[in-house]
Amino acid sequence: MGRSIGVVMTNDITAGLIEDHRLIGKLRRYPEDPDELHGLVDLPTDPLVEVICDHIMALKPEGHAEADNLDAIGIALPGIVRAGVVEDSPNLGQLKGARISQKVEAVLHARGIRAPISLFNDADASAAGLAATRNQLDKVVRVWTLGNGIGFGRYPDAPGPFEGGHTVVSLDSKETFCGCGGVGHLEGIMGHRAMRLRFMDMEPEEIFANGKAGDQRCADFVKRWHRALAAGTATSIHLEGPGRFYITGLNIGFLDLALLNQYLWDMVKMSPLQSYSVESIPETPEIAVIGAGTAAELDQKR
Repeated sequence: MGRSIGVVMTNDITAGLIEDHRLIGKLRRYPEDPDELHGLVDLPTDPLVEVICDHIMALKPEGHAEADNLDAIGIALPGIVRAGVVEDSPNLGQLKGARISQKVEAVLHARGIRAPISLFNDADASAAGLAATRNQLDKVVRVWTLGNGIGFGRYPDAPGPFEGGHTVVSLDSKETFCGCGGVGHLEGIMGHRAMRLRFMDMEPEEIFANGKAGDQRCADFVKRWHRALAAGTATSIHLEGPGRFYITGLNIGFLDLALLNQYLWDMVKMSPLQSYSVESIPETPEIAVIGAGTAAELDQKR
């Protein structure tokens, strides 16, 4: 049974020790206050690396030989991640261009840890975690993560950015709320930050509550929100084929699965592509942490 450490950076940093695709012990979190949702935005890259390394040091299992007690370290974060480099990260701009693997490796080596490090997109880690915890490591798993940004994860990992949150779902030139600056993006409609910019007079929770209560402006947006997700999902189905999609994340409580499926039915009409299914999963940070650790361990076996 392999042992690895998974670290996930989104609105916060969570980390855990993984053994045989299971979390061992408790998760570690930074910031410690769970109500502090934007504690990483203003933290420069090097202090972020120090926090990551502090968590890894605290989680490292004790053993007689370093090679025997830790097989891999997986780090997952938002953005386009390739070859250990964060090429872009609209929601954590300080990470753009950062050689995170190299920086973490240097700090850990100085502290006596030489386990191999793998870097992943955070939504891909969620997909790997769902595959690992549901005995689906031999299948293709796709997942939407609904939070400050909108992530699209795929397991197994494949070449390409897979920035599904930046799928163009609107031709309206006024749809400019996406964090990357692009026009008409899925994240510009569904992202938490984007909703706050769109409705300066209310929080996203109030938008959905008011929509349910009959406020027409909010009700129209709730429909637009679901149509945007359906459009992004339909695009993936038309490009990669049908299959099972999972939806999770901070804002999963806003999802009306019946409404989403209604819109999907309108968008996917070719019968060979209609064998898809969509399942909502409550947000659990353990899933992505398990996914980061598991994917890192599988990296070493390839």
